[in-house]
Amino acid sequence: MTIFYLVQHAEKERQLGDPGLTVLGRQQAARTAKHLQDIGIGALFSSPLRRAHETAQFIASECRLQIQEDARLRERMNWANDEPIAEFLADWAATVRDRGYVPRSGDSSHQAGDRFLACLTDLAGEPGPVAVVTHGGVTVDLLRTLAGDDALEDSLLREGVPSCAVTTLDDLSVVNVASQVHLQDGR
Repeated sequence: MTIFYLVQHAEKERQLGDPGLTVLGRQQAARTAKHLQDIGIGALFSSPLRRAHETAQFIASECRLQIQEDARLRERMNWANDEPIAEFLADWAATVRDRGYVPRSGDSSHQAGDRFLACLTDLAGEPGPVAVVTHGGVTVDLLRTLAGDDALEDSLLREGVPSCAVTTLDDLSVVNVASQVHLQDGR
């Protein structure tokens, strides 16, 4: 049995490509790292995208772990420099409405959820608990794959996972979705 803590990356800068964290994002990441240190994380995995890796660096430092990158944890789509924002947003919305829709760049919701699931299946033997730093879209894709659309709040589909929210899985059973309790009350 493996407990997974799926960590949404901290607040990112609003820019094209592969943005880093904002000042608030770094504060969120530090609080999340302390929370995960208190839990006793045994392994740490991250998406290779900068915002996730920077979030994972805080966790690695606090928990004294090495970051292990896995490309299967990357976001469903990433806004590229040569793509008009209107096209990106239209493709994103289409992937939310139709899980089989394959956007011009990136993966369908089904593809993204399946690759995330394959990653977790491979990580099930890791010494736990396991922290996995990833992205909101792909986390929702995984949750849709594991629990179905009816099990998710509409706000997750519309707005995504909030910055540094932690979703807990016991093996592949959903225990808690997008908790931000660790960010409250100055913890």
